[in-house]
Amino acid sequence: MQDYLETAITFLPGIGEKKSKLLQSELGVCTFRDLLYTFPFRYVDRTRVYTVREIRESNVDILLRGVIVGYVLEGLGRKARLRALFKDTTGSIELTWFKGTNYISNQYPEGKEYIIYGKVKSFDHTLNIIHPEVTPITQANMVMGGLLSVYHTSEKMKRGGLDSRNLRIAIGKLCQVVHLYLQDPLPEEIRTKKGLIPLAQAIYSIHFPKNEQVLEQARYRLKFDELFFFQLSQQLVKRERKARFKGYELNRVGYYFNTLYDSLPYDLTQAQKRVLREIRFDTHSGIQMNRLIQGDVGCGKTLVATFAMLLALDNGHQACMMAPTEILAHQHFETLSAQLAPLGIEIALLTGSTSQKDRTMILKKAADGSLQILIGTHALLEEKVQFAHLALAVIDEQHRFGVQQRAKLWEKSPQLLPHVLIMSATPIPRTLAMTLYGDLDISVIDELPPGRKQIITKHFFDDFADKVFEFVGQELFAGRQIYVVYPMIEGSEDSDYKNLETGYEQYCYHFGARNVTWVHGKLKASEKQERMEEFVSGKVPILLSTTVIEVGVNVPNASVIVIENADRFGLAQLHQLRGRVGRGDQQSYCILLSKRDLNAIAHKRIEAMCSSNDGFFIAEEDLKLRGAGDIEGTQQSGDLPGLSLADPSKDLNILYATNVEVRELVENEALLNDPKNASIREEMRRLYPKNKYWGYIG
Repeated sequence: MQDYLETAITFLPGIGEKKSKLLQSELGVCTFRDLLYTFPFRYVDRTRVYTVREIRESNVDILLRGVIVGYVLEGLGRKARLRALFKDTTGSIELTWFKGTNYISNQYPEGKEYIIYGKVKSFDHTLNIIHPEVTPITQANMVMGGLLSVYHTSEKMKRGGLDSRNLRIAIGKLCQVVHLYLQDPLPEEIRTKKGLIPLAQAIYSIHFPKNEQVLEQARYRLKFDELFFFQLSQQLVKRERKARFKGYELNRVGYYFNTLYDSLPYDLTQAQKRVLREIRFDTHSGIQMNRLIQGDVGCGKTLVATFAMLLALDNGHQACMMAPTEILAHQHFETLSAQLAPLGIEIALLTGSTSQKDRTMILKKAADGSLQILIGTHALLEEKVQFAHLALAVIDEQHRFGVQQRAKLWEKSPQLLPHVLIMSATPIPRTLAMTLYGDLDISVIDELPPGRKQIITKHFFDDFADKVFEFVGQELFAGRQIYVVYPMIEGSEDSDYKNLETGYEQYCYHFGARNVTWVHGKLKASEKQERMEEFVSGKVPILLSTTVIEVGVNVPNASVIVIENADRFGLAQLHQLRGRVGRGDQQSYCILLSKRDLNAIAHKRIEAMCSSNDGFFIAEEDLKLRGAGDIEGTQQSGDLPGLSLADPSKDLNILYATNVEVRELVENEALLNDPKNASIREEMRRLYPKNKYWGYIG
C-alpha cells in the first residue's frame, strides 16, 4: 500500500512527462509523496461568495458564482482581447483576457455556471476583472468554502502549465485517496496523549483547510512529526556513535599541557575548568568525542581548545584547527605560535593562499607525523591533506561548517576517528541547542575571565550623529580603532536608510580618506582581504563594513563599534557585532544609532542590548521578541534535514513536547523496539536512511 506514494509523479493524471520534469527540476518533486509534502506558503480566504450587486469598490479580490453569457473577441494580433459578460441573479460584470483567448473560450463554454475569482478593476466607470481564475461549478469544492492554498511556482513552471492553481488541482487528486495509502507513523497512544489529528487528515487539511482552526491543527501535527523524527534521528545517531565508534585514548596529561597551565599569568575560570574536565572525561573513555563548546566572545573557548590539542600532543598524536576565514585562521596561527613557542611545538598554517612550495612541505610533515598542529581553513578538507595520527580536530564557528564537511575531517585519520571539538560564539538557549546539535554533547562557558571590562552600550538617535563623530574622534586621538557597520551596501531613492557608500563619504569628510577603509560581501575576495589586513594591522584606524565582520576579526586595539540603523538588525546579530570590540584591556563601547520612530519590537531589542552583555540572556530575549525565523548566526530549518514546516526557534512548545517523547523512547530501548512502535522505526528508516545521513558517520 505504501508503494503507491512512491509512484513516479509522471503517472499522476494530468501531469505527464513534460510537467513531471518541471516538477523535478524546479521543486524536487519526483513521487506522489513528494507532491503531497509540497506545502502551501500562504492562503487566500475563500469562505465568502459575493454577489455582483455587493461589489462597491475596485482593487479588491472577489469570489463570484454565476454564468458566462457571451464572448466577444476584439482587435487583431497582439492587440486582441477577449471580453465576456458574467451574470448572477443580482447583476453582471465584465471579464477580460489579453492572452490565451482561444483556450479560454473553448475551455469554458458560455451558458454554463462557474466560480470566478479575481481582482476587480474600474475602467471608464465600468467594473471588470482581468484574467480571472475560472472554475467549473463541478469543481467548486476545490476553490471555495474555505482557505485556498497558494504554492510557490517559477516562471518556467507557469509557462509549462503548472501555476499554483494547477498544482492545487494535482494535489487535490492525491488528497482524495491519501487516507487509503498513508500509514500513520505515530502510535495511537502518542497521538491521543498529545492531541494530534491523524496524519492523512493533517495532509488533507493543510492543502484544503476549511478554516484557521483546522489549518492550525494540521500544521501542529505535521510540525510535531518533523521535530519528533529529527530529534529521534539525532539521539539514535549519538547513542550508536558512542556504542560503536572508538576514539584515541588520551590518558596522559604531560609536559605540554602542564607547562602551559603553569605558565599562565592568571587562573582559568571555574567554567573553563569544568569544560576541560568534560573534555578529559570524553578523551579518556576511548569513545570518539563530539562536543560543542558554547560561550560568549572573550570567555576563553580558544584557550580551552588549545589545552585539548595539547592533550593530543602529550599522548604522541596530532591536532588541527579549522576556521571559516583566512583572516581568522591567520589570527589563530599567530596566537598559538606565540603562546606555544616556548614548548617547541611545530605548528603550520594551510589556507588557499599558501604557496605550492610551503603546501608540499606541510602535506609531507602532516602525513609523516612530524607536524604536530595544523591550522587552516576549508583547505584542510582537501583529499591531499592526510595525517599520520590525527587525534583531535577543533572547528571554530560551527555554523560555518556543515555536517558533511565535518565528516570529511573524520576521514583524515586512518586508524581511529579523531575527537571533534566545536567552538561557537553564538549563544543559544540550552534547550534549543540540545535540539539543533542533538548529535553533540554540549559544554557551556558562562563566565568571563576576571578583570574583563564590560562593553558599554549606548543608544543615540540620528540627530545626535555629531556627538558620535566627536566621540569617535576622541578615541582615534587616543590611538584606538573604530568599526562602523551598515545594514545596506547601496541605497535607492525609495530608501531612507543610511548606507555604506554615503557613510564612507561622511567619515572621509570628518577624518580624512587615508584613515578610512570599507568592505562588503560583493568585493572580490583578494580586495576584501587586503582592506581587512590594513585595518587589522592598524595601518587604517576606521573600518566601515556590512556584516561581513560579524565573524573572524580580532583587533584588540578596536575600542568602538558604531552600528548604523541598529533597528534593522536582529538582537543576536547585534550581540555578535558588539563582540568585535572589548578584546583588549581598554574600555570599549558599542553605539547603536537609529531613527526616532522605532517600533515596539526594535525598541525592546535596543533596550536589551543596552541593559546586558550576557549572550545567553540576549539569546533568550531574542527568542521572546521574534518568536519566528532563524536565530541569527546559526543555521536553522532550511539547513536541518527533515524540517520544512517546523522551525525550532519558533515552535518551542512543539519542540518541548516532542523532546519528552523522544527521550522516553531513546532511554528505554525496549520501548523503542516494542512491536507497537514498528511504524516509528519504519518512518525513521525512510526519513533518515543511514547511507545518506552524514551525521551517522560520526
